[in-house]
Amino acid sequence: MQIIEKTPERIIFRMDANYSLANAIRRSIEEVPILAFDEVEIYQNGSALYDEFLAHRIGLIPLKTDKKMNSKTKIDFKCLKKGPGTVYSGDLKGSGKIVYDNIPLTLLEDGQNVEFVATATLGKGIEHAKYSPGLIYYRDLLEVKSSKAEVEKIIKDSRSSVKPEKKGSSWICDLSEADVDKIESLDKNAIKDSGEIVVFVESWGQMDAKDVLIGGINALEDNLNNFEKSIK
Repeated sequence: MQIIEKTPERIIFRMDANYSLANAIRRSIEEVPILAFDEVEIYQNGSALYDEFLAHRIGLIPLKTDKKMNSKTKIDFKCLKKGPGTVYSGDLKGSGKIVYDNIPLTLLEDGQNVEFVATATLGKGIEHAKYSPGLIYYRDLLEVKSSKAEVEKIIKDSRSSVKPEKKGSSWICDLSEADVDKIESLDKNAIKDSGEIVVFVESWGQMDAKDVLIGGINALEDNLNNFEKSIK
């Protein structure tokens, strides 16, 4: 495995084309516990949005998740705002931390106001999308071999997360669908799979992308161990 990019928001790496493993990890990140709003008690809502619609928008606000949190964790956030103006996620105040303060929730006209209490708990993405920690996806790295100069120019000019590299008389690269179509129109036999995939791990902000990946791997390992015990 080779790390290509590593930031708190995203990790990109390349690995052998083990699709079963990559897909298992992709699905397992939905079992990483994440903090999200689970209950909303609305006292006043003078906006044009129904209470249910406003509560749904509140539920999708990303919240920072600490490793020390557990199933007993409950954090209350309060919001009281008068119009005119926009109600943003940052208007919710509590002992937890909201990842993005500028998410618009609803609009208030003059004389309108909202007042509510939102309670956050830990949950998993397999229960509800609001508990999803991020996204993992992958695609094949391609091997391109052609004697045509036009093909080489397309590869060198391509914009991708993996810098094209020469391997013997071939190029190993991560091409867009548009670039693939261009190359195949010039040389239909130029492209084949390289035997590697490039994996992208992106966090919604509740935790670092590294922790999302590690959490998914740990969840997968726990499931495999439980399965092994069940068949003994």
